[in-house]
Amino acid sequence: MRAIVVAMGVLAAAPAAAQETPVLTVYTYDSFVSEYGPGPEIEEAFEERCSCDVDFVTQGDGAALLSQLRLEGERTEADVVLGLDTNLMGAASATGLFGRSEMGEVAWDLPIPWDDPVFVPYDWGWFAFVHRADFEAPGSFRELAESDASIVIEDPRSSTPGLGLILWVREAYGEEAGEIWEGLADNIVTVTAGWSEAYNLFLGGEADMVLSYTTSPAYHLIAEGDDGYAAARFEEGHYLQVEVAAAVDQSPELDLARDFLAFLAEPEVQSVLPTTNWMYPAKVPPEGLPEGFESLVEVEETLMVPPADVPAAREEALSTWLTALGR
Repeated sequence: MRAIVVAMGVLAAAPAAAQETPVLTVYTYDSFVSEYGPGPEIEEAFEERCSCDVDFVTQGDGAALLSQLRLEGERTEADVVLGLDTNLMGAASATGLFGRSEMGEVAWDLPIPWDDPVFVPYDWGWFAFVHRADFEAPGSFRELAESDASIVIEDPRSSTPGLGLILWVREAYGEEAGEIWEGLADNIVTVTAGWSEAYNLFLGGEADMVLSYTTSPAYHLIAEGDDGYAAARFEEGHYLQVEVAAAVDQSPELDLARDFLAFLAEPEVQSVLPTTNWMYPAKVPPEGLPEGFESLVEVEETLMVPPADVPAAREEALSTWLTALGR
């Protein structure tokens, strides 16, 4: 009988012990936690440090992340949201869900100054149209619209690259943006919900060019040993995207969430991002950038809408896009 009582005691203690391990729930986008993305390495490294469990929950692309957060509101199970960007920060702030990062001053390696107290940058890049190296790519949106080049783009309502694209055209052409989109309508093969679908269509030969990043050719060069891809340099300049993470203010694991944000800025993480997320690190690690990044297109002019101004700019740019494309 005593043996049975002891065994029951052990069984009763097991769930209690499991509950003592904190769980950090991180909402992010699909490709971040894929087999080849940075998520698995970051998860393992942080779990070793925090004696916790990191639970990545995917919600599609960055814009889908924000939509899910709006739907859940204060009921959200997220402790950290990773995968928003500078174009979504204004709308994300308006939800009132996020708290200060308590990061203090960090010497970020970004093309723009950064002092936001809530959102922590972890990587960045410029949007660009990627093509095969032997393809004679246009050098501007006007040249693209006048050409026979076929393109795949992402939907600005569900995708951060798609949103970046319509803001890119708006910043570059102002009141002439509608004219540019009307010209581009014949070039567009399809509009996908997210980046992964668009890039796979391009790789499958469905289009000459795809909306991606100036860093995308680095993947083919470094991971595949294939130098047959390039990013078109546009004379108007290129639109900047900084990807960010933030802690949910009402999270029961707020201290752990802030520890995770600080961890993202450390060399252990920043050294992983260039060859897994294929973006520039927000803080270049001591060893520098991987070999191959020096071959990427050099952007001469950076375009960007200030985060606080994006919600209004988005509505204008989206209306222009929908009207011109008749969608």
